[in-house]
Amino acid sequence: DRESTLGDACEAVIGAIYQDGGLAPARKFIEKGWAPQFASAPAETKDPKTRLQEWAQGQGLPLPEYNVLSRSGPDHVPVYEVEARVGGRGAAVATGPSKREAERSAAALLLQSLSGNT
Repeated sequence: DRESTLGDACEAVIGAIYQDGGLAPARKFIEKGWAPQFASAPAETKDPKTRLQEWAQGQGLPLPEYNVLSRSGPDHVPVYEVEARVGGRGAAVATGPSKREAERSAAALLLQSLSGNT
């Protein structure tokens, strides 16, 4: 698709600049071309697991725990069910095609739940 092609082209240009001149010119090119986009990027670009961990630390709670409750489906299309839990403050369960994705989804759900309770 178009976005993928543009991404590949940008990667090729940045790689060529790096190969030709090193890190400093490549960094300058990136900063000059994308500084406005970086400045206006939403603050919520952090992974939900990171945001949940930061929230827990800010509350003086233990780090989040993730437990795989089940794994189903065939090997080529697994479905993991994972529970995210923070201290005694709550838990959330989500599913995903990998442990990591299920953990992210569970963390996002738990964050939503906790933000409604705080």
